Amino acid sequence: MPFEKPINMEMLDLYSDYLISSFSYTTATGLSNLLDHAISHDKITRFLSDRAYTSKDLWQLVKPVIRKIETQDGLLIFDDTIEEKPSTDENEIIAWHFDHSKGRNVKGINILSGIYRNEQGTVPLAFELVKKDVSYIDTKTGKKRRKSMVNKNQYFRDIFTTSLRNNVLFRYVLADIWFSSKENMQSIVANKKHFVFAVKKNRLVALSLQDKQRGIFQYIESLPFQENEVVECFFKGLDTPVSIIRQVFTNQDKSIGILYVATSDTNLSGTELIEIYQKRWSIEEYHRSIKSHTGLESSPTKTVRTQGNHCFASLYAYFKLEQLSRSRQLNHFALRSKLYIKALQASFGELRRLQGVGA
Repeated sequence: MPFEKPINMEMLDLYSDYLISSFSYTTATGLSNLLDHAISHDKITRFLSDRAYTSKDLWQLVKPVIRKIETQDGLLIFDDTIEEKPSTDENEIIAWHFDHSKGRNVKGINILSGIYRNEQGTVPLAFELVKKDVSYIDTKTGKKRRKSMVNKNQYFRDIFTTSLRNNVLFRYVLADIWFSSKENMQSIVANKKHFVFAVKKNRLVALSLQDKQRGIFQYIESLPFQENEVVECFFKGLDTPVSIIRQVFTNQDKSIGILYVATSDTNLSGTELIEIYQKRWSIEEYHRSIKSHTGLESSPTKTVRTQGNHCFASLYAYFKLEQLSRSRQLNHFALRSKLYIKALQASFGELRRLQGVGA
């Protein structure tokens, strides 16, 4: 195996603390200035470009905490987010991706994360930057396009398999509609774990094994749902039975929404199934925090490696902020507010000193 440089913990800790502490763009020069040039901006730039930090490195850093908090009923939660980079040149990680929350393509870095969640906390377990590493010419438009050699569902299964190989304790895998593929479900149940996935209303199901064997299927939305009760059935292409519940809710605009949630654990009641799926919200909070509190979108880095390493440092900064949050019993917003007030007080005091006030 080729020699792999160790993690530069001194620089990673400095840089990740800088991401947590900063309220504006984060640059090598900015960190050097903050440290009164005790560390040059060239050294910080070398740290960001010296070697590529990966999900394997993240696991090495979070493993001690995982081992302390993991439980048999732990959750492995998956989702992706896009760090928008509208003004940065395209490359294999900065590309056009479809943003489901906006219903359109946006330019940026698409990050798939797997987080570990139980009553003891939330820990980022693994991540992948979705690479659009294959260039081609669109035959309809004649324009140059990019596509991925590996799709997000394959990354999903890779992270799941790696978590098993690392002997992480968990029972359920949670994800939204975009990761509820037959292949993902099969991989999970084949490894004696359970999935809890949102699924589309037009997914085909059979109400009995006999119907499945005869090829008699119907859409999920046509199932005879009763309030808070599950319907046991079979997915087309999946051998084991599943339980599905329909949840009706009111959106912010007062429109009615319907969510279908499926699980391979047919022993769960409807209430238990919904309670477990609602914990998927933890990864939405994680996405919000890495964008708002750990500088994911604040770096003007220019190369694939420095851009990827900045993302890695942001996820590690989230891990540090989460540990501090648990120990101080303050949420991420409250912690950052305290830092902001302290910074404002220092700035105000320095201004008064320069003005000679109180001298």
